[in-house]
Amino acid sequence: MRLRVEFTTEPFDLEEAPAHALVAREVVEGAALDTVDVGPFGNTAEGGADAVLAAVDAVLRRTLAAGATRISLQVNVIGEGEG
Repeated sequence: MRLRVEFTTEPFDLEEAPAHALVAREVVEGAALDTVDVGPFGNTAEGGADAVLAAVDAVLRRTLAAGATRISLQVNVIGEGEG
């Protein structure tokens, strides 16, 4: 199964990227994902189910530890195939 995750971490800071946002970027860019799009107001990544779910777990744990007070995410099934 292939998945797409879209997520944001808060609080926002328009002046400078907060530590939790930098950690989120580090996690998804270092994960075994097929595509990653990191933006100022949201992030998207796609890949096999195992890779996406592992990245989601790491994003949640590490961004909360880095000061995130809210994480919004959505996961969609985008295709079948190896997970």
